[in-house]
Amino acid sequence: MDINKYILDVHNFPIEGVTFKDITPLLNDKDAFKYVIDKMVEYVKEKKATVIVAPEARGFLLASAVAYAANCRFVLVRKPGKLPRKVKDVEYVLEYGKGHIQMHVGDLKENDNVVIVDDVLATGGTMKAIVELVNQEKAKVGGIVFLADLSFLHEPDLFKEFDSKSLITY
Repeated sequence: MDINKYILDVHNFPIEGVTFKDITPLLNDKDAFKYVIDKMVEYVKEKKATVIVAPEARGFLLASAVAYAANCRFVLVRKPGKLPRKVKDVEYVLEYGKGHIQMHVGDLKENDNVVIVDDVLATGGTMKAIVELVNQEKAKVGGIVFLADLSFLHEPDLFKEFDSKSLITY
């Protein structure tokens, strides 16, 4: 299936000069969405993951379905102030600014085998921060899977120390 036709470019969003990859048409097509989830589940099972970790918000849309279908636990990574219990916090750099992400302390266990799921890899700042959160909890990153990789925004060997997969590369 050609999932490229379900991802639209929105120019100058969220700020001038950024081209946003809109995945809502993919989510709105049951066959395309199922295809993407099935492909990510295959990867998760291949990596023998026990936990799926994903950032808000679009990462949640994919990762919760992947976790369910792969029979894995699901751990949320959120912006500050969104998680009610004690958190680990990491600052990261986006392609258009800086931010912080957090994860509940104790949601990951030592030696958990984690696959991180996200919609788009841009500069890699968010993903590096998630890897740091996983490492702080002494869990293992067994793999990283993206719907789309904006390869022109980062070095080709950005995550060379991890097995990673993208369903689409731009």
